[in-house]
Amino acid sequence: MQEAESKTYGVIVNSFYDLEPAYAKYFKNEVGKKLWLAGPVCLFNKENEQKTERGEKNSIDGGTVLNWLNSKEPKSVLYVSFGSQVRMAPEQFLEIAHGLEISGCPFIWVARDMLEYGDDEKNNEGREGRGGKKRPDGFEERMMKSGKGLIVRSWAPQLLILEHQAIGGFLTHCGWNSAIEGIGAGVPMITWPITAEHFFIESLVIDVLKTGIRVGNEEWMWLFWEPKVTVTRDKVKEAVKWLMGGGGGDEAEKMRIRAKEFGEKAKKAVDYGGSSHADVIALINDLKSGRSA
Repeated sequence: MQEAESKTYGVIVNSFYDLEPAYAKYFKNEVGKKLWLAGPVCLFNKENEQKTERGEKNSIDGGTVLNWLNSKEPKSVLYVSFGSQVRMAPEQFLEIAHGLEISGCPFIWVARDMLEYGDDEKNNEGREGRGGKKRPDGFEERMMKSGKGLIVRSWAPQLLILEHQAIGGFLTHCGWNSAIEGIGAGVPMITWPITAEHFFIESLVIDVLKTGIRVGNEEWMWLFWEPKVTVTRDKVKEAVKWLMGGGGGDEAEKMRIRAKEFGEKAKKAVDYGGSSHADVIALINDLKSGRSA
């Protein structure tokens, strides 16, 4: 990868200038290569149909999600997703379920790992002795009956969800696609990095942008979670209540304002005349001039 990068003409990044100007300046001045910040690319999807159909086939239709969200107060719902690659250990899955329930906050949870391990006795055989139970007894039924939780078992229309007025926070693994989509939607985050570059992205969100809080995971892992708990239900509850339940007070409100401001800057960047729009035009012109040379 390093050898390939050393021979490249330039780099296209799914980001925008106002998000990380110091890094953009450093790359251009010190690395000395062409740089085009052409994002957030998710904001080029303008129609609901485009947002709904992005990625794999959804396990729940956009109308069902929107109807559920429309029944909630503005900024009251937490969206929870760990991306498309991370696989969670049953022990940790159970702690998240408990933490979300005792927080009392309405949530949408993309809980794909219910399918990964299964909910039936056959698939759970041998797991009970090491905490392999996937969820508290009656958890999904209670959430559905009370209207507190909407559980998605596979792919979800994430863009449609994040941009809805009812969403007030995003519990994320800090993968870049998820992070930039949350930033573009102007949503504050609860960060739970897992692997790869997730911890660097967490630092960007928490320490540089100041638009999120840490849930408290400090262990780098592979994509498959080890069979242990790194974040307890109490930490999940505390983070959710801090951001969503008023526990953060003025500090949480200032964070929400900053997140909204970055969302507005992201939209301006991709609009006609914005920094990302200009970079895309510059990229096209550079490629044209290179072809004709």
